[in-house]
Amino acid sequence: MVRSLSTKKAKRKNKKKEAASSSEMPSMPTRVWQPGVDTLEDGEELQCDASVYNSLHGFHVGWPCLSFDIVGDKLGLNRTEFPHTLYMVAGTQAEKAAYNSIGLFKISNISGKRRDVAPKTLGNGDDDMEDEDESDSDEESEDGASSVPNIQVRRVAHHGCVNRIRAMPQNSHICVSWADSGHVQVWDLASHLNAIAGSDTEGKDGTSPVLNQAPLVNFSGHKDEGYAIDWSPALAGRLLSGDCKSMIHLWEPAAGSWTVDPVPFKGHTASVEDLQWSPSEENVFASCSVDGTVAVWDVRVGKTPALSIKAHKADVNVISWNRLATCMLASGADDGTFSIHDLRLVKGGDAVIAHFEYHKHPITSIEWSAHESSTLAVTSGDNQLTIWDLSLEKDEEEEAEFKAQTKEQVNTPQDLPPQLLFVHQGQKDLKELHWHNQIPGMIISTAADGFNILMPYNIQNTLPDLAA
Repeated sequence: MVRSLSTKKAKRKNKKKEAASSSEMPSMPTRVWQPGVDTLEDGEELQCDASVYNSLHGFHVGWPCLSFDIVGDKLGLNRTEFPHTLYMVAGTQAEKAAYNSIGLFKISNISGKRRDVAPKTLGNGDDDMEDEDESDSDEESEDGASSVPNIQVRRVAHHGCVNRIRAMPQNSHICVSWADSGHVQVWDLASHLNAIAGSDTEGKDGTSPVLNQAPLVNFSGHKDEGYAIDWSPALAGRLLSGDCKSMIHLWEPAAGSWTVDPVPFKGHTASVEDLQWSPSEENVFASCSVDGTVAVWDVRVGKTPALSIKAHKADVNVISWNRLATCMLASGADDGTFSIHDLRLVKGGDAVIAHFEYHKHPITSIEWSAHESSTLAVTSGDNQLTIWDLSLEKDEEEEAEFKAQTKEQVNTPQDLPPQLLFVHQGQKDLKELHWHNQIPGMIISTAADGFNILMPYNIQNTLPDLAA
């Protein structure tokens, strides 16, 4: 279980091994950088291969954020034209409890022309964060307008670090936070969302003050702090929270507030690390734990799991339920492995249909794409964000052709999984990622040194043909 948030930019793209990003000297042959395998010599540095991104931006928010969520908006369901605008909510991990806050962000003018990731620091009084590349200059689009994203934020005081934060899918101005104080709080951020949505200057560059606001609900019934929390996508307002004492509580919406069942769900023997409601069944959810298991529950049939799977040999840190293929559940563990489970096969024995050991450090986040049922993204303690397409298979003929073409230019790795589609680096201590549900192909990730917004060029960037 890895949670604490206590190189130069480097990214490598892999599409059927079609990759080339390196830090070679001019007289040296090009070589593919293998994360976790290769090391840098004195004086060497990796350079970002900007050609493999449709869009790439980075920015700081002051104190690190262990968790964030993308806030749904009314700008369209299938947005493919630049510039983009997105909304997100994030919670800080500050040095002192009183310094923490929840930030509601509007990030606009996200251009597809920008090809670097020099981070931008917001002015919230934290002088300890430094830009990694101060020599970067603003680029301009074809019409002469600046392509640097416009960042606006409204902040609400939050006592204690925010372990995890989630926005309700059906009412995106309602958010829930898990605090390291052991409290779970529900917030109505409608006024702040309206303020930044209706203005291009409100909270510009993080200069707005931290505001005091009382939560709608402040639940202190957990016996310890926690990290697991999830809103139901099928039943608006239904919520789950799980703690480090292995207990899970069910929240039901009631007359503008919530009623929390005081009798918890019990079944895990160690900390509950993550929770996910079924995308299609309003009474079914999954959980994962330090005890190495993934459990599936039905709230209608008692307080014990309907089934339990020994998913990994180590702590299971994160899970993700596939919204387009709802029989598929992904899990990521402390030993760097992640697995794909087909829930239709559980009763017949082993439900693992794919298992990957590429990462050598703990998996910190995993999430299926909202637009491509075979694609998922993973972050790890090895400072890599990887994207996987499970529909890909090894093609010997294509491999041979690529090797023949690149024999004189590049030393291609021999043991990369064919499903590995893309590798993104350059962030330190990666913690969480999310696909944007309304902008196909866009991923936002958070780390100790800030956020990245990325759109790899070889990732699906249109909605699937649902009629096919």
